[in-house]
Parts: sequence; C-alpha cells; structure tokens
Amino acid sequence: MENNEKIIQEKKREKFIKTKKNYKRAPLMSVHLRVMMAVILGQIACGYSLGISGTALSNAAKYINISDFWTGLIGAGALIGLAGSLLVGRLSDKIGRRKLLMWNMYILAAFSLLHLITANFSLTFILRIGIGLMIAVDYTVGNALLTEWLPKGEDSKRQSHLLIYWTIGFILSYLAGSFITGFDSYTWQIILATSAVPALVTAIFRSLFPLPASPGWLASKGKANKVIRKHMGRKWRLPARFMKRNKKKTPRNISWAILFSKQYLRRTLVGGIFYACQAFSFFGISIFLPILLQSMNITSGNISGIIYNGGMFIGVLIGTWIFNKVSRRFYLISNFLISGLLIGILAIVPNLNSILKLGIFTLFAIILSAGLILDYPYPTELFDLKVRATGVGTCITISRIGAAAGTFLLPVLINVGGASLAMLVCAIVLLFAFIVCLIWAPETSPQFMKK
Repeated sequence: MENNEKIIQEKKREKFIKTKKNYKRAPLMSVHLRVMMAVILGQIACGYSLGISGTALSNAAKYINISDFWTGLIGAGALIGLAGSLLVGRLSDKIGRRKLLMWNMYILAAFSLLHLITANFSLTFILRIGIGLMIAVDYTVGNALLTEWLPKGEDSKRQSHLLIYWTIGFILSYLAGSFITGFDSYTWQIILATSAVPALVTAIFRSLFPLPASPGWLASKGKANKVIRKHMGRKWRLPARFMKRNKKKTPRNISWAILFSKQYLRRTLVGGIFYACQAFSFFGISIFLPILLQSMNITSGNISGIIYNGGMFIGVLIGTWIFNKVSRRFYLISNFLISGLLIGILAIVPNLNSILKLGIFTLFAIILSAGLILDYPYPTELFDLKVRATGVGTCITISRIGAAAGTFLLPVLINVGGASLAMLVCAIVLLFAFIVCLIWAPETSPQFMKK
C-alpha cells in the first residue's frame, strides 16, 4: 500500500514537471523588476553608508580633538561590521532571505540617526559596526535573492552591474559630506546621520512593494512552487532537479581546513590576498580622500575629490565593459601592476605639478576601480562546487580585514609621514598582490582556458 502511494506521488510529480515550465527560463516579469529595484536601492544605500564616514571625520577634525586612532577606528567600523557576512549568511539559511531584507534598512537608518545624539567616540564606533552588519545583509542576502529570482542569463548579467549602483552611492556620500557645512562641531554628526536617507528610501520601497520569499530557501520546505505561482503564474515551477527525490546531496558543512590543503591552498591564497590588497588600498584612499588630498597639497580639494570620484565611476563602467573581453589572469595582474606603479610615482615624486598630480591620481582611481569588477566572479570561479561557499566566504572575510586595516592605518600613516608614506604603503601592498598573482593566479575565464 505504501509503495503504491509512493508510485502515485512520483507520477504526479513527473506530470507536474512535464506540464509546468522552469521559472528560471521565464521572461522578465514585474516580480523580477521589483526584486532588482529593491537590491539596487540597497546597493546605493550601502555604498553611501560606507563612504560617508571619511568626509564626516575629516570635518570633525576641524572642530574637535580627535586622534588618528579614533579617526581610523571609526572609519573602519562599518567595514569591521561587514566581516559578519558569514554569520548573516547562516542566519538567512535559518529564517529566510525576505525577513532580513525587509528590516535591515530600517535598522540601518535608526543606527544612522543615533549619530545625532552622541559624539562619544566609543558609541559612534559601535554604531558603525552595527551599520556594517546591516550592510552585510544586503551584500550577502540581497545578492542571493536577486540571483535566485532572475531568469537564467539575466542573473549573472544584472549582478555584475550592482557595483555601478554601489559606486553611485559611494560618490553621493562624498558629495553630501563635502557640501554640508555651517553646523560647527555638530556638522560631522549630521553628515554621518545622512546615511539614514537612502536607507529609509530603500526600506519604504521594500515595504510598499514587498519582496517575495526565496524560492531556493523555500524549496527545502516544500513551499517554493506556491510562492512561484503567486508571483509568476500557474505555469511556472522550480527546476526539475529540486523536484526529484533521493538526489545525492553535497555535504552542508565543509571544514575551513580543506581550503589550506594541497589541493586548494594556492587558490585560497590568491583569492584572499588579491581581495584583501585591493580592499586595503581602495577603501583606505576612498574613505579618507579629503584627508589625503589635503596632505597632498592639491588645491580645490572638493573639486579634486569630485574628479577623483568621477574617475572611480568611469573605472567601474570601463571594467564592466572589458571584463569578459580579456583573460581574468591578465586583467588581475595588469590591474595591480599599473595601479601600484601609478600610486608609487605619486609617493616617490611628491613635488609634481598639482594638475599632473591630480591627473595621475585620477588615472589611478580609474584603473583600481576597474579591477573591482573581479570581486564578484573571480573568487567564485577559483573554487569548485564542493568548497565554493566556504571558499568565497573566506575570501570575503579576508578582504574585510584588508579593508578595515587600510581604513584604520591611512590617517595614522598620513600623520606620521604625510601623503607620501600613505601612498607608498598602498603601492607596496598593490605590487605585492601583483607578484602573488603573477606567480600563482590561475586562469578561470572559460574562453581563455580553452586556448
């Protein structure tokens, strides 16, 4: 009797698979656009919230006594919070993607507004860590939800464009922080609090146009097809591989030790070092750009900063365009070499003409930012399916350590040896990554691996 029921259920399942279509092969629908817009707004809010600390802290130094230690630590606070990505990922696996994304931006906005009522450095640092944790939700859970809902082909393409929107938010934070003035010693707190604006816009959008639950997460609970029918219509279903019973399961938990075995050690080192070195220089320079420009004696600091940020945006656009046209290995190696040499020239020859100095600095921004495009795909491509989640998560965590270190050290280095020392350290870090990638970086782009 029990066997007959199993046979009947299996026949129903096979009939369901034959009569319904895989939802990943659907055309773009309103649900896709809703998820995409929610994630795009989140990326803008994240970029803004990360970038705003630099201009706020450079403004604070004009009115209050703040040490290099606290300047660096508060600037790195959100990046330290971002290291919680692994914890956020595990939490989303337990309670689902939708719940986290419906609330994280409200919490981020609340943390941002709390800057208005405290100038205490310790409390400000704690608030920045909390903001970093909320950003981690969008970084991990938002990206996962986007790729789970978008049709096949659109998912990877749209994900590669997210960095553009993140950069827009980062640049907007520089503009806001540069032009908010007139509040004396209270100005830096107001600047930090402005990150509540893009966060609230995102949160309200997600409330007015609620996010659908994750099909991938619901698949394990047998409820995925219900939510797919609700948002896409009755003719769509999960991919067949999720519908079949007794399929082989890959182990859920892979020990981190395997990443340092002979099989994966080289790829782990390349993924961690490339990501950390890039983040060290990018976040250190970009977040504390006003302090660096002042130390470089470049006139019209606000205009120069806008030019630098414009170069950063151009770099991201160029990187998006050429990304699939060249070898991953060549892209990685050449990016580190050129950016390292450019910032090295500025460090070794500090007495250049201001216009020439700004031109080299802007070109450096273009090259370094173009390399950011590798951050999403390259760590994923370094690891096979068995260890991919653990490998990518480890690379991201290492990169946050590099980003926090660069952000913490840059104001300290400027105070000790001026802009030249700070840029020299960045050059050494970038050229170190160049040497590591030259020796160890594998080719991962399919079209070039065949040749």
